[in-house]
Amino acid sequence: MSLDIRRPARALAVGAHPDDVEFGCGGTLAKWAGDGTTIMHVVCTDGSKGSWDPDEPVAELVATRQDEQRAAARALGGSGDDVVFLGYTDGELQAGIDERRELVRWIRRLQPDVVLGHDPWRRYRLHPDHRQAGFLVTDAIVAARDPHFFPDLGPAPHRPSALLLWEADEPNHTEDITASLERKLRALLAHRSQFRSTHHIDDPADEAQVERFRARVAARAAEHAVDAHRADARVELGERFRIITEL
Repeated sequence: MSLDIRRPARALAVGAHPDDVEFGCGGTLAKWAGDGTTIMHVVCTDGSKGSWDPDEPVAELVATRQDEQRAAARALGGSGDDVVFLGYTDGELQAGIDERRELVRWIRRLQPDVVLGHDPWRRYRLHPDHRQAGFLVTDAIVAARDPHFFPDLGPAPHRPSALLLWEADEPNHTEDITASLERKLRALLAHRSQFRSTHHIDDPADEAQVERFRARVAARAAEHAVDAHRADARVELGERFRIITEL
C-alpha cells in the first residue's frame, strides 16, 4: 500500500453526481488545495433524481444541486468557478463516444496532473451512473492522451501522471487526510438537499443527527487509514484508492 503521492499542481475529480467527489476524495483534494494545488470538478449528471420528494420541481432541484456543488468546491479550497457540469440526465449516464468526447475536451483544456474518479470495476455496484462515470474517466484518459482521438477538438493531447480511483475493491494507495477531514465534512454538509436521502439527516437542526453523520464519515476515514501505517508514518485518517500510474 503506497502512501501520499507528490502533490500535483492541478487535480481534476470526475463524479457522477454532485457530492460524489466529496465522498470519494474530498479530504485528498482539500489537503492538496491547502498546499497550493488547483482543484477542479467535473460533474457528469444533472442530479435531477436526487430527491425523495416526487413533487419537487426538477429544474429547481438541478439548480440547487449546482449551487451546493460550487459551495462544496469552495469548502475544499477551490474557487467554485472550477466546477464543470456536463448535464447528462441523472440515472441515464452512458460511457458512449459522445460523452467521452466531452470529457476529453475538458481533460485537454484543464491539463490536470492527476485525475480522480469512480472505480468502474467495483463488484456489486448498483448505481449505473457510478459505474458508467468510472468507465467514462478511464476511456477519456486514453483518448485525451493520444492525438488521433478527436483531433478536431483543438487543445493538445494531454497525459496525466496518475489516476486515482475511489471505492476500489482492491485499493493499493492511501492519502493521509488527518489534517483535512474537517474540510471534507464541511464540503459534504454543503449538500443540504441530500441530507435526508444520502446523509440520513432528517432534521438539520438536530445536532445529534448531524454529529452521527460526521462520526460515520470519520469512522470510514479511520478504517481507510488502517493499512497505511509504516515505520516512518502513522496515518490516523485516510482515503483509499486504486492508483494507476502507467497512463
